[in-house]
Amino acid sequence: MEKVVDLFGVGEANSQKLLEGGKDLSEIQQGLFIGSVAEANNKDFLKSSNITHVLTVAVALAPPYPDDFVYKVIEVVDRSETDLTVYFDECYSFIDQAIQSGGGVLVHCFMGMSRSVTIVVAYLMKKHGMGFSKAMELVRSRRHQAYPNPGFISQLQQFEKSIQGNA
Repeated sequence: MEKVVDLFGVGEANSQKLLEGGKDLSEIQQGLFIGSVAEANNKDFLKSSNITHVLTVAVALAPPYPDDFVYKVIEVVDRSETDLTVYFDECYSFIDQAIQSGGGVLVHCFMGMSRSVTIVVAYLMKKHGMGFSKAMELVRSRRHQAYPNPGFISQLQQFEKSIQGNA
């Protein structure tokens, strides 16, 4: 068996999993899923899960199946100083249009823990008028590895204040 190189800086075993494609999608609400790059690379699994749209929130991850899914790529790094709020509206529109059209949308970053979770929490807050804590609790109840970095948590808390201010 050929040895797998640690391509992504996550260890050889995890690199192998990411290359093979995973099956660890978390359905947050009907038609809205969070996953990692592993799930984003598993075409058959995405199709069997009724995924029609893929929102990538990461750098250097080109859409692997552009003829099979509708893609939107937000190229950002997972650092506290990265401002994700500037992308909340366009991500909201992409997710909402996918769901309204009867499809499913996978929101993913590299591990499905921070950037993708932040985008989905912001979506839930805006779509359903949820506060940050309630939206985060819902996501964590369906995806236990949901842990946005501290900067993203702060951005979501500020987003909550801006939503409440517009209510």
